[in-house]
Amino acid sequence: MVAAQERMSTHANGTSQTTRALLRLRELLLSGEFEPGARMSELPLVERLGVSRTPLRLALNALEHEGLLRLLPGGGYVVREFTRADIDDSIELRGVLEGTAARFAAERGVSRRELKAMVDIADQTDEVVHKADYESFERYVDLNERFHSLLYDMARSPLLVRAIEHAISLPFAGPSAFVLTEAELPESREVLVVAQSHHRGLIDAIDRREGARAESIGREHARLARLNLDIVLRHRDVLDRMPGASLITLPKGEEGEAEGSVPSEAST
Repeated sequence: MVAAQERMSTHANGTSQTTRALLRLRELLLSGEFEPGARMSELPLVERLGVSRTPLRLALNALEHEGLLRLLPGGGYVVREFTRADIDDSIELRGVLEGTAARFAAERGVSRRELKAMVDIADQTDEVVHKADYESFERYVDLNERFHSLLYDMARSPLLVRAIEHAISLPFAGPSAFVLTEAELPESREVLVVAQSHHRGLIDAIDRREGARAESIGREHARLARLNLDIVLRHRDVLDRMPGASLITLPKGEEGEAEGSVPSEAST
């Protein structure tokens, strides 16, 4: 009995260390502590994080799975860099998956309770989407995350939900990736209004069991993030405050753009 309790205690401690290492490492990566291409050496990280090697290795493996690190052929990890094409691909992939979730929800049917929950979120979003204060944007982020989470659940597909969760694990690929940066940008506030109209369209399509329409709206909704990125690229001071911005490598034509200039590469 004592031996079993000791094993359970050891396992719990290892799990706690792994979680702590994972959260701290992710925070350091997204805050720009490590440059793209930097090697994640184990010994300095063990000392810095205060964990043993096994939890650290598990955390590094998890971050490689998320896409923030790259596994070297000979072993070890380096910080990944992301191009504009990588971000566009991530957003497009999210659109494909969320569009599929919307189609599944429409074709498989949802309960009146679930539909009412979606409508309630949309009604609350109507109250904040036109406001420009920071508190309203924070409220929008919460409502937006709840709306998308509910959509995923309504798809009735655990496999699809896992695929979506993996696709949105990168900081700039999720439904609310650019929302808080938009608090300072009037152009982006207009995009939020369009996004809200998409939410209403999704609700209507799901209610009417129109799978193809729901899928189309879901895909188009995700592509708004590309438009938001174009806007943020014209305001590099705002982009620099976005989590994970230091991991983005842009063409030289975009790196030195002054505020208000037009990006050289135009592309929720």
